[in-house]
Amino acid sequence: MDIYDQEAPSVNISDRLRQLREERELSIRGLGRLSGLSANALSVIERGLSSPSVSTLYKIATALEIPVTAFFEETPPKQDVVIVKASERNRIPLYRGLWEGLGGSQYEGSVEPFMITLEAGSSSGRFPMSHSGHEFVFCLRGEFTYEVGEDTYSLEAGDALLFSANLEHKWHNPGKTVANALIMLCGFRPGESPSKYHLASGKTEEE
Repeated sequence: MDIYDQEAPSVNISDRLRQLREERELSIRGLGRLSGLSANALSVIERGLSSPSVSTLYKIATALEIPVTAFFEETPPKQDVVIVKASERNRIPLYRGLWEGLGGSQYEGSVEPFMITLEAGSSSGRFPMSHSGHEFVFCLRGEFTYEVGEDTYSLEAGDALLFSANLEHKWHNPGKTVANALIMLCGFRPGESPSKYHLASGKTEEE
């Protein structure tokens, strides 16, 4: 599908996996027992000889008791002005979807814009999320259904939604085609990075 035409995020998964495993004083065999993956498969990933699938990352993250976003966390310097070329977006695969950062992690203000792409029927996950600040959603194509508090809102291409992000919320794509939305988080507490909540999406795909 076209949402996967772009390459996966340029993050060194092998080094990050080794770091996270060693921080927990786990051997490769020990992580294999906890994750249900073979020690050989994990070794190949750590040596950079193979790129793990999204479902494999979720299994490893569950075994390490960390969010899957921990594999992609970076701390770039904050700047007054940020430009993000289309070819340089931080792209993180979700379960049946894609998250694309638009410079929020580099900007010194309390603004985090990003793009979400969801395949038909996929969602942000079983449980709702909440965080400080405000959330703006602009549907670019397809359909999004947003549940905010006790209410449900249907968005089609060109529709916008703005709400207080401390209300519990989640979304899904109820349509039969791929859906895209531009989401902007702003006014959140200093030091908080609410876009991370929007990365922990759904159950893992069985291999």
